[in-house]
Amino acid sequence: MFLNISSNQILDSLKINFDSGGLWALNITLAIIMFGVALNITIDDFKRLFKNPKIVLVGVFSQFVVFPALTFLLIYFINPIPSVALGMIMVAACPGGNISNFMTQLSGGNTALSVSLTAFATLVAVLMTPINLQFWGNLYEPTSLLLKAVQLDSFELAKLVSLILGIPLLLGMLTRRFYPKFAKKISKLLRPISILIFILFIVIAFSQNLDIFMEYIHYVFFLVLLHNFSGYIAGFYFSKIMKLSYSDQKTLALETGIQNSGLGLLLVFTFFDGLGGMALCVAFWGIWDIVSGLGLAYYWSKTSSGIVNSSDLSNSF
Repeated sequence: MFLNISSNQILDSLKINFDSGGLWALNITLAIIMFGVALNITIDDFKRLFKNPKIVLVGVFSQFVVFPALTFLLIYFINPIPSVALGMIMVAACPGGNISNFMTQLSGGNTALSVSLTAFATLVAVLMTPINLQFWGNLYEPTSLLLKAVQLDSFELAKLVSLILGIPLLLGMLTRRFYPKFAKKISKLLRPISILIFILFIVIAFSQNLDIFMEYIHYVFFLVLLHNFSGYIAGFYFSKIMKLSYSDQKTLALETGIQNSGLGLLLVFTFFDGLGGMALCVAFWGIWDIVSGLGLAYYWSKTSSGIVNSSDLSNSF
């Protein structure tokens, strides 16, 4: 165990200060980010995916089965504080983060695949995020007790995920379909601005709870690093085992290791009342996976094998 019993109880009962106005701001920010991503997505992206169902299955399986299962194994052997463990499960239950598209492009990965999988994983998340949170959370007794304590409503969870991810995705794609010039113009501004707003949002949340983070962050710091890198490794080597191209391996590593922690943070504050260990874990993920993802993408961009060629792109689909 990382802590004694009294410390466990303190962190599990700790509440992060976050008012209803901040919650609404987070809702809107996430919806705008998803809308911005969807402005670059067309029906043809989905058609290309389904021309090669193997790559779809590998991508979805990596995100929604391999990574949550690996997360459970980490929790089982490391035995972290229950609320921190539930935070790790929350992160693993979320779809890939939208910023993975930019990082895939920087790394020399398959950007078309990244964008398409982001869209498809978003749709799948409406069903799989509640299922994974409930399944893996209930499979581990300490987190199962926390889930029972809050009486999590799977339908309400799925409804919120649909509102925050599904509807903006649909609206963005419709805008791209009927107003392509407008969509192209606004997407160039919307994505970097919305991501900066999200980062600023997390920084403000940290500053409002600075004393709490300074006192407790060391309980999740190394766990988040280990958890995050395990996601990259799982995505890369699972796609390698499935004999995907090197550019696709990099893409799925980033898609699996970069999670939509903004959605996770929203769910923590909406359904778990800012439960301390969960909020610390998910909020730190929101900052760390951007740093680690950029570092990994930059490393790949500087390697000679990191340059993707046109045959890799065409063979993927």
